[in-house]
Amino acid sequence: MRNIKKIVLIGSESTGKTELAEHLAKKFNTTYIPEYAREYIEKLNRSYRYEDVINIALKQIEQEQVFLEKAHEILFYDTYLIITKIWLQHVFNHVPDWINKRIKDSDIDLFLLCNNDIEWKYDPARENPDLREYLFEKYKSELEYYHFNYRIISGRGEERFKKAELFVNELF
Repeated sequence: MRNIKKIVLIGSESTGKTELAEHLAKKFNTTYIPEYAREYIEKLNRSYRYEDVINIALKQIEQEQVFLEKAHEILFYDTYLIITKIWLQHVFNHVPDWINKRIKDSDIDLFLLCNNDIEWKYDPARENPDLREYLFEKYKSELEYYHFNYRIISGRGEERFKKAELFVNELF
């Protein structure tokens, strides 16, 4: 199998993960796995449930294989199971063991943890502007718990992009 570097964008809502994933994929001539949760939740005609979050996680895992085939040297992820885990803990107070195992066995090369230093923007799929710092700390704690390689992305606009590019280039 080809040796594809895997880089995850992780962070609270409205921290520029999608914009950064799109930018980095274009800059490095590759692709990224879009966040499936948004697509899924926008199609619901009700509040999401525990089973919905599990279905989202399973679809994200399924998409990884599809996008690995399309990637050139690097695959960027617009979300990851750590976000799902923290959300399951926060909202439903239960995380299935297979999610913890999948995270533990992860072969991600780098996590880019997006800081909350850009303005939160309303979006129908977002619901927690007041939890941004709490979630940032939870994601950071998870990355440290698993001893994952991560860098914090901060700054605005071009500065944010350049920092992310620098960290990606460090892998090579």
